[in-house]
Amino acid sequence: MLDDLKHCKKAVGVKQSTKAVENGVASNVIIARDCEQRVVRGIIELCEAKAIPVTYVDSMKQLGKACGIDVDAAVACILK
Repeated sequence: MLDDLKHCKKAVGVKQSTKAVENGVASNVIIARDCEQRVVRGIIELCEAKAIPVTYVDSMKQLGKACGIDVDAAVACILK
């Protein structure tokens, strides 16, 4: 899953990922386990409501690196 992030269309960050889920263009959401739950609670609930699968990774650092960015990321999503 993480290897796919570098080479596919994606949205990175809570705001961009939330917009992608709301607009129906996200196929899968990836969330870092070490992020603050208050930050991702909304997108988790939105994914449950829209039946979008959520995958968890160990750390924000790992997710940011997989997305090809130089900072940590709490959330990313793969676009359809």
